[in-house]
Amino acid sequence: MPLDKQIALFLQQQTDAPAPSSLEALRAQTAVELQRLQGEPQPVQKITDFHIPVSGGQTIALRGYIPWNASENVAHPAMVFAHGGGWCLGSLDVYDVPCRALANATGRMILSVDYRLAPEYPFPVPLHDVYQALCWASEQAAQIGIDPLRIALGGDSAGGNLAAAAALMARERSGPTVEHQYLLYPALDSEMTMPSFTEYGEGYYLTQAIMGWCWANYLGQDTDPRESYASPWYASTLAGLPPATILVCEYDPLRDEGEHYAQRLQAAGVNVNCQRLPGMVHACMHMTGLAPKAQVLFTALEALP
Repeated sequence: MPLDKQIALFLQQQTDAPAPSSLEALRAQTAVELQRLQGEPQPVQKITDFHIPVSGGQTIALRGYIPWNASENVAHPAMVFAHGGGWCLGSLDVYDVPCRALANATGRMILSVDYRLAPEYPFPVPLHDVYQALCWASEQAAQIGIDPLRIALGGDSAGGNLAAAAALMARERSGPTVEHQYLLYPALDSEMTMPSFTEYGEGYYLTQAIMGWCWANYLGQDTDPRESYASPWYASTLAGLPPATILVCEYDPLRDEGEHYAQRLQAAGVNVNCQRLPGMVHACMHMTGLAPKAQVLFTALEALP
């Protein structure tokens, strides 16, 4: 279907502003831009911040969101969620509004991971942080009120990459049981080879140039672009992975790699629900304040069994 009218107008109004003077300035600018697009925050039952140990003797934060209609005194299904932002941008605060909506749509306690960002912490540090968050959630399930057999992995864009890679890691390390993968317009192919990059790599919010910059910062100088934990598209086999929900946007350079990954999962015997969100562009989970039809992402998740 045609590009959503409100989103199309927003894209037409974008101008070539001067590049931010530093990565810190870019992070701040991106945070402001995304939060301006978001709708009003949905109420949730409870929000709790946790702090967990990770490699290098450091700690990172997890922010837990219990859905508005969750039953009390029961073990909640959960999702360890990795935010997008090209592995370089994003934060718990930037993703507060989407995570509230995600909790209410899925009925899961969302554990949003404040993983360390590239380029200061390139691959594999962000992935290890997400995987260690998964392990912590499994180990501490009783203490934080979640069901250890109903923990999912999820993420959008670069976070979808981290979720998919963490699922591979859990399989290969005989790690925690992952009930499901929620991959929202995920970045999976470091070489950006799919036709949708040609069709939508310019003028549709996320550009091929920006995605290339993000990959370069995440991979650094020493990582093979086809390392499967960095770029899950190149995993030799996808057999034995958890069931997956993959949502892609119609006008997104990442569209084809998400759909092709779904096909590969299905061919490997994995149960997959893949949907193309009509009229949407990359990062649409942030755009419910701009375009009411962007709610289609959360509506799709509400419809899942």
